[in-house]
Amino acid sequence: MTRLGDLERAVMDVLWDSVPATSDGVTVREVADALDGRELAYTTVMTVLDRLAGKGMVQREREGRAWRYRPAATREAHIAQLMLDALDLGGSRDAALVRFARSVTGTEAEVLRAALSAEAGLAGSRPVESGLTDRVEDPRAGGPALDEATDR
Repeated sequence: MTRLGDLERAVMDVLWDSVPATSDGVTVREVADALDGRELAYTTVMTVLDRLAGKGMVQREREGRAWRYRPAATREAHIAQLMLDALDLGGSRDAALVRFARSVTGTEAEVLRAALSAEAGLAGSRPVESGLTDRVEDPRAGGPALDEATDR
């Protein structure tokens, strides 16, 4: 997965923060307006969105003469892919995972344990290659399940 430059990340943050999964997306003008304080030309934002589409980071759909853009994946999915890509940089994946596990906070470790436990519980009822579920139980006692798409 390609790492994002500062402006690409700012544009993706606008998309991730303002475009619901069920939305038809936003226009270049709406993204430019949301990047307040940057004073970017419309064509600059249009170029960044076009490059992000080329990288597979955004999906776009024609609406009249304009394009509507939406993220191709959630922020969480993007971050997870970056983490997996980092594990592929070389050396021992196991050693990197152990080092990572030792560096997380207690709360983060609880979230990981809950996710791994949920994955292990589901592994017997479905094929292993199908991936993680969209919901992770909240590690706080009695807390509701967290929906990966909304973090709630």
